[in-house]
Amino acid sequence: MLRRILLGFLLLLVVTAASLALWEPLTAEAPAAPAFKPTDVRIARDKFGVPHIFGKTDADVAYGVAYAHSEDDFATLQEVLAMTRGRAGAILGEDGAKIDYAEALLGVRATSARDWPRLPADVRALFTAYAAGLNHYADKHPGEVRLSGLFPVTGEDVVAGFVLRSPFFFGLDSVLGSLVEDKALSREGGPALDATGKLVPRELTPVGTDPANNGSNGMAVAPARSTDGATRLVSNSHQPWTGGVAWYELVVHSGEGWDFAGANFPGSPYPFLGHNKYLGWTNTVNRPDLIDVYKLTLDESGEKYRFDGAWRPLEEKRIWLKVKVGPFVLPIPRTIYRSVHGPVVKNEKGAFAIRYAGIDQANMVTQYYRLNKAKDFAEWRAAMAGQGVPATNFIYADAKGNIGLFYNAMFPDRPAGFNWRGVLPGDTSADLWTKTLPFDRVPALVNPRSGYVMNANNTPWVAAGPGDELDAAAFSPLLGIEDDMTNRATRLIELFEASGQIDAARLRAIKYDTAYAKTGYAKAWMNRLLALDTKDDPALAQAQRLLREWDWNLDGRGKGDALALMVLRPANGRHYQRRAAPDPRTVLKETVAHLQEYFGGLDPKLGTVLRLRHGEGANRVDLPLDGGNDTVRASTLWDAEPDGRLKVRHGDSFIMFVTWDKDGKVRSESIQPFGSATTRPNSPHYNDQAPLFVAHKLKPVLFDPAALKASGARFYRP
Repeated sequence: MLRRILLGFLLLLVVTAASLALWEPLTAEAPAAPAFKPTDVRIARDKFGVPHIFGKTDADVAYGVAYAHSEDDFATLQEVLAMTRGRAGAILGEDGAKIDYAEALLGVRATSARDWPRLPADVRALFTAYAAGLNHYADKHPGEVRLSGLFPVTGEDVVAGFVLRSPFFFGLDSVLGSLVEDKALSREGGPALDATGKLVPRELTPVGTDPANNGSNGMAVAPARSTDGATRLVSNSHQPWTGGVAWYELVVHSGEGWDFAGANFPGSPYPFLGHNKYLGWTNTVNRPDLIDVYKLTLDESGEKYRFDGAWRPLEEKRIWLKVKVGPFVLPIPRTIYRSVHGPVVKNEKGAFAIRYAGIDQANMVTQYYRLNKAKDFAEWRAAMAGQGVPATNFIYADAKGNIGLFYNAMFPDRPAGFNWRGVLPGDTSADLWTKTLPFDRVPALVNPRSGYVMNANNTPWVAAGPGDELDAAAFSPLLGIEDDMTNRATRLIELFEASGQIDAARLRAIKYDTAYAKTGYAKAWMNRLLALDTKDDPALAQAQRLLREWDWNLDGRGKGDALALMVLRPANGRHYQRRAAPDPRTVLKETVAHLQEYFGGLDPKLGTVLRLRHGEGANRVDLPLDGGNDTVRASTLWDAEPDGRLKVRHGDSFIMFVTWDKDGKVRSESIQPFGSATTRPNSPHYNDQAPLFVAHKLKPVLFDPAALKASGARFYRP
């Protein structure tokens, strides 16, 4: 009998283990494959493996975009797709399950299901074709599929990815994290903090692990300011170097007039920035207050909330998160709530509803497509007026010589009389906004007298030279527009003002500037470090001497660069995230200890410490870098490796220089930190751009199909 009991117990364990290993894919409902047959699609790979996709129709091109991107990074594409299905936890474990919770809480699938039929027919055709291209690759490479039942995907799945990721670019991660973990809400636009005021450790979000540090530089120069009458645009995005929001370069050509060179994120059928024949733009993160939190008044049961004098039922839904643990996927129950305001989070302090710009809408997918195909400034502005993209600055330039900065944001139309920077009462409709302000209400600076525009995640009031400032008083404080300046913005204004007429070489020197201005938070922080009493600590005193002699330039040539790099990052992080500065003695001691332990002194060469590293074995690159956390040449975030070196993971990413000559003909150059195939170690394009990237060099973008063909590019059909 004991033997039978043991056998039965073992059988139960086997059945339970099998169930935990198999239940998730067996319960996943894969939709029907989208009905799309490409007409004529060709892919060409240039010398650096950048895909150039040709199609008879725009939909053909989207199909090819999906296939080409899958060839280079199918693993990441699957993670993005799993997020849209609430299955990220089944691939990524606990971190992915948190994204699945957010996806369910925000009602992403309800939004995409409602909006999908409403999208214009050409937009639906584009997304359907893109999904079909993903499915085609999965069918041809079943061994690469990481999650059973993930394919086929649909155009609606792809749209859901846009709906999920958009609000996390303007701070939703901070608000959700604070409410879910029952922690104090940080200052509007800031990161999530723990009870002691320390930054919550990095966790995965739909837009990477460091959303509070997303940045970028963008600049445009008009013909009047150029030595040769050209119009110039510089796209200098700062994004993670790998993962779901790492840039992927591509060029597209359609028989329907869609010609564009730029970059997208995994899961997009088109570039998000770059240029066509007529115009171009780039983006930088802006940080307006686009999120409002409401405290609900619940009845004794906790199932109803008071609103305008009546009790309404709190919408409630049970969900099951899927959490991969080893070979098993555990089902974890959670309950999500919703009120008339939006998603609701319950914690020990009560129930809080969240309302944010772009809530419950998918119009951003149409806006990006229309921008891609705009042929002049008027068409481009008309696409912008559609206001699908909830937030991000646009820096614009075109062949006619127009330049401009647009502080794009879907500003809530908030009534006066409430503290919109704090938690709002949730029992009245008086503070429940339902509309957003039109595009003509956003701050914009077009064709300034200085002949240039720039943005480096700073206030939009300063976008060009002295005398071209926007009048902040003309905009309501209810909009919540930031008034911060970054070192990068200060330096760009200094450099442009000191440059006179600008040619290509001078613009490149501006972009790769590695200096700090002796102003603002950096100067105040350095003063605090130098004022420390270090007479009882010779190492700290030596560090002070190095900092006193430092030339304020992280170019890797002067003394003290590595030390300055490391002590400045904590100060910049606090400044950018609108938090109090750290303790200067602690920062200095920790930096000195690190340099002494791993480098045997306080003044190693910057390039010895700061590294571009990627891959293993024969495919590994390990190269010196320059720049810092808030320099125009950005090495923004890094991880300390076992050997003490600082491996950069976030900063200058996709860089593009675009020029329209005085006759309106366009040409461009670009570069990436690694290569086109960042998750394919056996590809020759895994790391082939890295030597150019660290040397401040660019490669040509073969936008002209004739030039591409003449270069010996490899053409094939998916």
